[in-house]
Amino acid sequence: MLTKFFPWKFFLKRLSKAHGFIDPLALLASFNRFSQPAEMVAPTELMRAGAVLHARGLLNSQAIQHNLDWVWPYWVSEQFSPTSSSFIPRAFAITHINLTHRNWTAVGIPGMKHLPIVDPRGLVTPLFDSWSIDCWVLDNDGDNLIPSRMKKVNQKIHHTYPLQVITESSLGSNRLRVTTEACMVDGMPVCVIRAAAQTGSPGVRLMISVRPYNPEGISLLESIQPLSTASGWLLNGKHQLHFDVRPEMMWYSDYRQGDVYQKICTGVNGKEQQAGCKIGMATAAAQFDLTSDKEREVVVTVPLQQRKSKTPIVLSLDKGQEEKPWRERLEGACKIEIPDKHYQFLYENSLRTMLLHSWDDIVAGPYTYKRFWFRDAVLIAHAMYLCGLESTADSALARFPKRQNALGYFVSQEGEWDANGQVLWIFDMAGRLAGKAPNENLRKSIIYGADWICRKIVKGKKESLHGGLLPAGFSAEHFGPNDYYYWDDFWAIAGLRGAARMMEALGDSERARNYENQANSVYKAVIQSLARVSQASGNNIMPVSPYRRPDSASVGSLAAAYPLQVFAPDDRRILDTAEYLYDFCTVNNALFHDISHSGINAYLTLHIAQAFLRTGDSRYAQCMETIARLASDTGQWPEAIHPQLETGCMGDGQHVWAAAEWAIMVRNLFVREEYGERKLVLCSGVLRDWVKPGAHCSFGPTATSFGPVTVHLHRSKDGVEIQWKGEWRGVIPQVEVAPIWGTVISKTAGSAQVDIKEEGV
Repeated sequence: MLTKFFPWKFFLKRLSKAHGFIDPLALLASFNRFSQPAEMVAPTELMRAGAVLHARGLLNSQAIQHNLDWVWPYWVSEQFSPTSSSFIPRAFAITHINLTHRNWTAVGIPGMKHLPIVDPRGLVTPLFDSWSIDCWVLDNDGDNLIPSRMKKVNQKIHHTYPLQVITESSLGSNRLRVTTEACMVDGMPVCVIRAAAQTGSPGVRLMISVRPYNPEGISLLESIQPLSTASGWLLNGKHQLHFDVRPEMMWYSDYRQGDVYQKICTGVNGKEQQAGCKIGMATAAAQFDLTSDKEREVVVTVPLQQRKSKTPIVLSLDKGQEEKPWRERLEGACKIEIPDKHYQFLYENSLRTMLLHSWDDIVAGPYTYKRFWFRDAVLIAHAMYLCGLESTADSALARFPKRQNALGYFVSQEGEWDANGQVLWIFDMAGRLAGKAPNENLRKSIIYGADWICRKIVKGKKESLHGGLLPAGFSAEHFGPNDYYYWDDFWAIAGLRGAARMMEALGDSERARNYENQANSVYKAVIQSLARVSQASGNNIMPVSPYRRPDSASVGSLAAAYPLQVFAPDDRRILDTAEYLYDFCTVNNALFHDISHSGINAYLTLHIAQAFLRTGDSRYAQCMETIARLASDTGQWPEAIHPQLETGCMGDGQHVWAAAEWAIMVRNLFVREEYGERKLVLCSGVLRDWVKPGAHCSFGPTATSFGPVTVHLHRSKDGVEIQWKGEWRGVIPQVEVAPIWGTVISKTAGSAQVDIKEEGV
């Protein structure tokens, strides 16, 4: 209460002025003028995450630029090199952050929260936000194989059991292969790194080094001690690292002495038996001598939970035990068979990416976005339902009501208004796809969630452009400052309509009518707002807000087409918005999102592709082709992609929402549902190149509101035969066969003959 009467604003202004600083209150007031008045500037969690990111950036600025003789991760080697196209000037940058190579790949086991990550050069960060492990091959001639300093390495992901990321590099006669995986040993999750090296020269050594950094930057490492009962180290007094064989030599260093790499190169190995560094920049390396023309493999194991015993870890060779969690989760997944093996690999990899990131809650990434967000979780769950991973999605959705507060708000971050509509929509979608009424236990959650939307709608401002819409709010979809975002309103409409259907199924017709009426009221308000915006602008392009001109954020308004289908496929507003985005906001057929991302966005590009697919516009294929090409060697997409380097420039280096959208996009090529028309559209997006003579394609069984359906295509000399088999629930649906490259010449129940059009027609 003292703050209410104490003139703190006055003293803060005087103090700032006295020391020559800009008035922070005046700055904040100017900042807020760019936004519409809202309940809060930004969600606390986002501000906290940003503070952590830039705090690390400050550490990076103090540690890196005057220690460039260290071995740094690949992003530093490139971003700080004046000869690299990744170089970033940093004269006035207070913090030094990875802005050009935000790429990494997680390994793990379905149901396991621990997700070690591997960067594009094989640097392994076994624990969340921890130090890392790097492998080098060094020789006496100074011809050292250090992957982070190399322009080209080979990296791939193996869908084996366990999942493996393999990084291979070579220099002269020296070869290095680093295989990273995670497995369970005696009930404990363990990161396993297999470093295999080979040389054709004498005096060559494999070095396995522990590093005080990760793909984001410095991660403090204050102590490295040898384990007393095993070959390995105790790191920061709590985490263990084990070698399966004893090294020929151990090297240690601290910040003042420089990187342990310099000691190794100069041959100066002091009497240190451990490393302690109050600055937090301790380094160490284990040396394993190589014999010419003979591969040597060293296995490094890192327990992913604290372990009391310091005895060596004995790896289990029980392949069946490693396979079990994958086989169980993938058992009902939609199978795909297409001639394009890259598209098929990306689809199958996307399923595994989603499973890895859904141990309890669904998260959007293994590192930067390893936190819950309703938006990501809902859209990823949608992909799971459509692609046969419903048991995993069901488990995640069962946790949603626990995050609902007493007012009915589904809270992951305060100040965003899309969550309630999204949750209600996915609750309804899950039931429709399963052919089940909603669980009675969800009744209160549905009612509270829908009532919250009804109360939140702006009342009594019919003359304004936002009357009847949801209030101004922050959007982590990176639309810009707080505003009245149509994105939120489209989700509210879909959520309320879903609530109406669910309440009808639960026998509460009165509430069902009320929610349907409320949905129609928001819909009418949106239509009126868009009409007034259209009248002022002279076009039908939907901006992201009634108070904004069209820009790349307009992609948010395409939610009315996909995934919500609030508007019909041929609605002029959808057509013109997609056209605008494609003509003015794309780079090489992919959306370049100017706001925050400042990069190509994979999942938003696929939203445009979905809008094109619904209207029969062949440009969906061009969008898909670009996104497929921009996938990393391990089949991943960062949240935003540098338009020239084609590397990650924003967000998590492995973005799960992007993987989910790829999976849905591939599914919709074969089977998509027009909910308003109560029909299935088959093969509308199957690519012409997939139906060459003798080719066979198939997909399914995929969930629809009519029941699961599987589609097969086979090309013969007479054309293409398309067959489908559905396990229909009740009414047999209307089925439209509409390949963009063909004309249906005959159709029966479950089969159609298609004649291929001439190229270009």
